[in-house]
Amino acid sequence: MIASVLPTYNRAPLHFVKGEGSWLIEADGRRFLDLGSGIAVNALGHAHPALVKALTEQAEKLWHVSNLYEIPQQQALADKLVAATFADTVFFTNSGTESCELAVKMARKYWYEKGLPDKVGIIAFEGSFHGRSSAGIAAAGSEKMTKGFGPILGGFRHVGWGDHDALHAAIDDTTAAILIEPVQGEGGIRPLPEVCLKGLRALCDEKGILLILDEVQCGMGRTGRLFAHEWAGIAPDIMMVAKGIGGGFPLGAVLATEAAASGMTAGTHGSTYGGNPLACAVGCAVVDHVADPEFLADVNRRAGLLRQRLEGLVAAHPEVFEGVRGTGLMLGLKCRCAPADMVAAGYATEVITVPAADKIVRLLPPLTLSEDEIAEAITRLDAAAATLAARPA
Repeated sequence: MIASVLPTYNRAPLHFVKGEGSWLIEADGRRFLDLGSGIAVNALGHAHPALVKALTEQAEKLWHVSNLYEIPQQQALADKLVAATFADTVFFTNSGTESCELAVKMARKYWYEKGLPDKVGIIAFEGSFHGRSSAGIAAAGSEKMTKGFGPILGGFRHVGWGDHDALHAAIDDTTAAILIEPVQGEGGIRPLPEVCLKGLRALCDEKGILLILDEVQCGMGRTGRLFAHEWAGIAPDIMMVAKGIGGGFPLGAVLATEAAASGMTAGTHGSTYGGNPLACAVGCAVVDHVADPEFLADVNRRAGLLRQRLEGLVAAHPEVFEGVRGTGLMLGLKCRCAPADMVAAGYATEVITVPAADKIVRLLPPLTLSEDEIAEAITRLDAAAATLAARPA
């Protein structure tokens, strides 16, 4: 008999009832150090006072009106994002996968309006993850994402991560855009080198195609800059955002230049819930904190400390780990065992991590993780690794 909740998740037997900063409290009272942040969502940790205040104050006034009307909170958040980024305009969604759908539509509509309706191709990359909608799974292209869900949305080509020759060969007269994550998350914490991101921007300019960046997981301060592409000193034409932008409240966005968004006129796209007063009130509070240069400088400082301590952890357990990779507070432990085994061992020592591809365990802690919590994280990860090292071969 099927469960009342559709059984599409392989859930851990944990029942969290409360969150406090970097900590999750289980129903039985155990306190887990959260290095997963709901998969890079709780950027300011759990129950951050500023977010609770913003949500509570707005909830007492107005929750939802739909986009048939002006929404002051939405305008305020859009203005903050435009002021802080490359973008000229913003469309608000509820999730990363909705942002992917719009990014693809926007790129194709751009060329349609230029009189090039056949210019619909999107080049994406092996190991990518762009959500689980029709466009999202087509962009990822892997059998794991697409099997059983055909016919798959057409117009996508896939090239290997770092395969420059294949990328150049994939571009033709039908290519509309290149879509890439500056740091792959689900694909195993694979940062795109700054020189490659610069090269992609130059290639798009040379070929006259759009650059779409997926910063759903690596954006909103996660790498120590407001958005990861800023490290390379370039800007996309279109960018997908979600996860951390709402600090735990469902919120996403597509940011774009005026030129890239020029085809998206009234009636070409919409959302009933996207950008509602509640979500945008919280989003404003998140941006006010995360976009602060002093806050980002502190993220970088603590990220360096965590990376240093993780390198020591790897050196202490060479039979369990191969290395550390990633950037900022988006780090991965490369495991010799199955990542699920390390995640499960962490549950036993009351520390939360997240598995990924390529035998990676992701560490995506709140950006507010303290130095004392970094020390505690290493202690708990060390104990988890010791239990794996002690297992019979």
